[in-house]
Amino acid sequence: MSRFEPVALEHASRLLNHGPTVLVTTAFAGQRNLMAAAWSMPVEFTPPRIAIVIDKSTLTKELINASGQFAIIIPSAEFATQTYAAGSISGRDGDKFDRLQLQAQQGSVLGLPVLEDGCIAWMECRLIPESHTEKAYDTCFAEVVSAAADPRAFSGGHWHMDVANPATHTIHHLGAGLFMSLGGQISARRP
Repeated sequence: MSRFEPVALEHASRLLNHGPTVLVTTAFAGQRNLMAAAWSMPVEFTPPRIAIVIDKSTLTKELINASGQFAIIIPSAEFATQTYAAGSISGRDGDKFDRLQLQAQQGSVLGLPVLEDGCIAWMECRLIPESHTEKAYDTCFAEVVSAAADPRAFSGGHWHMDVANPATHTIHHLGAGLFMSLGGQISARRP
């Protein structure tokens, strides 16, 4: 007799968490947006390419389609509440950066809004148009054109996560506002 219990299929994807929860930023024609995404992964090393799932109905996807670019920010465990909030409110109701009181800097190559306070790293990306996967699966492919990281968390091509320092931990979304990090489970609350 198996000690395993069935998992509802709508929760099956939560069993395979292939990377940290990230924030996605975009900007076009004076409008910017920010959203949280739990499904992203590297695709190629050289040139560096990634894949990320972004629902086609979001303002973020509209801005990506218009600009052909976006940034990915990797929040730390200390930023779990802001990350959850960014994924819980709509940019159609106002600028999320202002609503969440987030100070964005400009990325070094594309000038996209990036966050450093409370975050570990960022990457600016150019969209690689793949209309079939974008329409059918909400999956976007992109080439990373610039990247930067907090050396306390990542340097020399390697992660350096200090168990005692949540500022160096990535977060992984478990669903319903719960995240896991190196330091344990985090319950994020909507502001």
